[in-house]
Amino acid sequence: MKLTSFNIKTTTIASLSLLLAACGGGSDSDSPEPTPISEAPTWTQGVFEDEDKFKDLCENPRSGTDIDGDPWPDQEGGYLHEKHWLRSWSNNTYLWYDEIQDQNPANFGLPTEYFDVLKTFNTTSSGANKDNFHFFQDTNEYEQRVSSGASFGYGAEFFLISAAPPREVVVAYTEPNSPATDAALTRGAEILEIDGVDVVNGSDTDRLNAGLFPAEDGETHEFVIRDLGATDTRTITMTSTTVTSDPVQNEKVFDTASGKVGYMQFNTFGTRIAEQEVIDAFVDFSNQGVDDVVVDLRYNGGGFLFISSQLAYMVAGDAQTSGRIFEETVFNDKHPDINPVTGEALEPTPFYSTTSDEATAPGDTLPSVNLNRVFVLSTGGTCSASEAFINGLRGIDVQVILIGDTTCGKPYGFFPTDNCGTTYFTIQFRGENDKGFGQYADGFVPSSTDNGQDLVQGCVVADDFDHLLGDPNEAMLAAALEYQSSGSCPATASKTTKRHAAKSYMQDGSLLKSQRVQQQLFLEQNRNLETPEELKQ
Repeated sequence: MKLTSFNIKTTTIASLSLLLAACGGGSDSDSPEPTPISEAPTWTQGVFEDEDKFKDLCENPRSGTDIDGDPWPDQEGGYLHEKHWLRSWSNNTYLWYDEIQDQNPANFGLPTEYFDVLKTFNTTSSGANKDNFHFFQDTNEYEQRVSSGASFGYGAEFFLISAAPPREVVVAYTEPNSPATDAALTRGAEILEIDGVDVVNGSDTDRLNAGLFPAEDGETHEFVIRDLGATDTRTITMTSTTVTSDPVQNEKVFDTASGKVGYMQFNTFGTRIAEQEVIDAFVDFSNQGVDDVVVDLRYNGGGFLFISSQLAYMVAGDAQTSGRIFEETVFNDKHPDINPVTGEALEPTPFYSTTSDEATAPGDTLPSVNLNRVFVLSTGGTCSASEAFINGLRGIDVQVILIGDTTCGKPYGFFPTDNCGTTYFTIQFRGENDKGFGQYADGFVPSSTDNGQDLVQGCVVADDFDHLLGDPNEAMLAAALEYQSSGSCPATASKTTKRHAAKSYMQDGSLLKSQRVQQQLFLEQNRNLETPEELKQ
């Protein structure tokens, strides 16, 4: 199951072979001994004890092992210990730690309630929230998702064109071999009714959310839909299951009057299988001698930064990337040289030119098409590692032509961190390209002018649900092909785009307003710094 709310979406979560959540900062040998349970922590405003003093002291300690078979580190403690850990951890690692209002943990109930205020409430120049990516999830659920790129759902990406009445919910795409494809759902199908509740104007948003975004495996829900191009409706029943994403779909090469154009729909950097699927696509592009490439990232919420770097290399090739920085990781001013989570010295991410050990041919040189420009299809769901791909190439003067809408605006990342059964996500670093630019919190904006920063040469084109993805008549792809041929946007393209215009999911009567759905919504907009060891050589 995937989520998209107008300008905010999720795709498949990054798969982590090493869950960094067990780290509280520093090495085990240097960590202070945990506070004995008899010593209840006290709060002094502006004074922060070492986070490791409170780490893994839990109100409800877990028994058993994690997904890797390692025993949980939990010890007897209380909610106050958990909240003091959150306070110290945030003060140490949060990117804008000096914008957190220091409040007494004892004045809050659950640790998650306290976590909600441990963030900045400042806004960007456009008036949008500076931090839109502060959330948490049950650790067991998170580990299940990261282990394989799988999640509960139907294998349908639902796109909420309007989340508040009159609502409009359509299918953006489906995963192969899923309940959605078994029910013959395709892009453009409109969802009209869920479990007897009217989607367009119905007031029972709890039931609508429950049907669209099932919380567990084995949930069965009934949908009334209208297929693309149909006048009649039909009723289908789908049962949620564990669905694994197919990251690269609809890979094609178009023969045009101005040359061969490679196209691929790339839905997530967030699972390790994405690496090989992208490699396979570029082997084909290279073998066919493409003159341009269109990378469809409209629903790609992010994932592994190393795969984003590999993709950029496969576009640009060795000559343009050798010795250049793909992304520099910048933490808060307490940590100019050392990663406060891993304890490792900070080193920039290069343009990786080789495969990892999970590729079909480990250690091989990546294929490349050696282009000095690339077309990127984007929406507000183009986020994090997808934006890093755009920013990294622009940092070495590879031209990006942006077709679609303003991206989500997330030059930030985090290390998912477990404590006492909850995995917390707090912004801890910013990414900058080879030119030192990383200030695009309001997103990359397709524009008639290119300022080398947030304005990117391109065309404003609405997402077109009247055509399948990969169809050369689909509006975004058609605009890219026309621009490739003529050097200009089609006459039907819009002249302007709104930055973060769609926050309708928070209106009264809106879908997605529940905390559980919000957690899922933001979970996969990720920039995962985990890099295979062999790529670090």
